[in-house]
Amino acid sequence: MVEKDTIFSSSMKSTGIFNFADFYKFCYDWLTEETGLDITENKYKEKLAGNEKFIDIEWTGIKKVTDYFKFEIKVEFKIEKLVDVEITKDNIKMKTNKGAVQVKVKGTLLRDYQGKFETTATRKWMRSIYEKWVIPSRIEDFENNLFGKCDEFLSQAKAFLDLEGKR
Repeated sequence: MVEKDTIFSSSMKSTGIFNFADFYKFCYDWLTEETGLDITENKYKEKLAGNEKFIDIEWTGIKKVTDYFKFEIKVEFKIEKLVDVEITKDNIKMKTNKGAVQVKVKGTLLRDYQGKFETTATRKWMRSIYEKWVIPSRIEDFENNLFGKCDEFLSQAKAFLDLEGKR
């Protein structure tokens, strides 16, 4: 059985002016290019209420680190009251969006994801010895790496929204 350890779980909220299409692309590109994740969109649900949109998006990103370890990052976007607005910047009218964004990120370290140590009781015992005495510092390095990637993604998403709102 795959051993799953949740290493990171956090969220952020922002309300204001931002371009939803640019934000979506920025987040996808950052996760694929900076972390090397293979992203799958599990859910994209859009609901209209008058001129407002409510959007729920769920992504799962997977990265094989070694034959024993794998990173899994789940990202949930909840966009509420998204409306089209027109702003003027440097005497130029621009179309953009206004609304509330919530981003949740959960990072999980998967160990023995292929189940090689699950075939017999002896192998399970060997895995516990391997993890406890042979590679504990390696596990800690992978946990720190995953934590850093998740935290940096959340910071970058917040910075993007902060910059867009100040335009």
